[in-house]
Amino acid sequence: MTAVEPVAAPDGRDERPVLQVENLRTEFATPAGPLVAVDGVSFSLDRGKALGIVGESGSGKSVTARSVMRLLPKSNVSSTGRVLLNGVDVMGMSDAELRAIWGPEVSMVFQDPLGSLNPVMRIGQQVAEGLRVHHGVSKKEARDTALTLLRSVGIPSPEARIDEYPHQLSGGMRQRVVIAIALACGPKLLIADEPTTALDVTVQAQILDLLQDQQRDRFMPLILITHDLGVVAGRTDEVIVMYAGRIMERAPTTVLFRDMRMPYTEALFRSIPKIEYPSHTRLAIIPGRPPNMVDPPQGCKFADRCRYAQERCVEEEPELTPASRADHVYRCFYPVGTPEGDEALARNRASGRVDGDGELVHLAAPSGG
Repeated sequence: MTAVEPVAAPDGRDERPVLQVENLRTEFATPAGPLVAVDGVSFSLDRGKALGIVGESGSGKSVTARSVMRLLPKSNVSSTGRVLLNGVDVMGMSDAELRAIWGPEVSMVFQDPLGSLNPVMRIGQQVAEGLRVHHGVSKKEARDTALTLLRSVGIPSPEARIDEYPHQLSGGMRQRVVIAIALACGPKLLIADEPTTALDVTVQAQILDLLQDQQRDRFMPLILITHDLGVVAGRTDEVIVMYAGRIMERAPTTVLFRDMRMPYTEALFRSIPKIEYPSHTRLAIIPGRPPNMVDPPQGCKFADRCRYAQERCVEEEPELTPASRADHVYRCFYPVGTPEGDEALARNRASGRVDGDGELVHLAAPSGG
């Protein structure tokens, strides 16, 4: 276990990022061959900040989070790179050291609350378990703190709910319990992996608002993983867009929504339902499907689904390129909103690969310039 010396501010505060991920790569051994699920991912997260990680299913979002927490199976999985949590590299930690940081240092809210909870343990016992293990408090202290936590996450009548079982609660209340468990030991980093997947729209908004309030009240860094760009708007400081295990675009949230450059980011944005749409408007989709990562394409992994793609995109994979500001990077030869991108889209319209409405109609490899 290695540590990095802290960088002190003039007032003596530790100025290191809470989390630094450097060239993270996670590979699964499969019968068909090695599958790289996370490929060269790097980012950092400061205290009190919220980071959104967005992408379709299979883009590597959840594997990135589980790699950061070292929650992946040991057999047939390998992870390399550095993951510094408060300056300490968790990649070199033993099982005992990992168990010591899960809860007090880093916690995760999983996307399936029913699957995350023990069906034969009462709610109060599950919320209090981490407190007793990590802080050694008495049963009464743990129960009192559990009640406070259940109240803070909006559980109605917590005095009654604390002695109930998970199956007696609604989906929204179960998710609130999972959040209470994650917050019980006062983690320095919280990761929320698709925390609203199985909930209806109204409860989704309540859970997302709850996470945002807890993050701000505790000045705690938060990683919010989702497939929906609309979820991260207004709730995060920075967004990472992932596809095929790679970062395709990274920018401050307001910058990304105002000046997105990566066609994949634009495609995700176009697929968000908008309130101003007339009733029964057909939703935009991203045609095709993500690549087979056991045998990935040579060039840009999004090329065959991209309405801007040209022959170069099939032959070469673009590197992350800075935009007009250093904290905005993207991976594209023909970025959205640039002369190169406009010309590429016009060529694809002329060739019939893109129709008059700007929708991709042919998934065959692009050709020309």
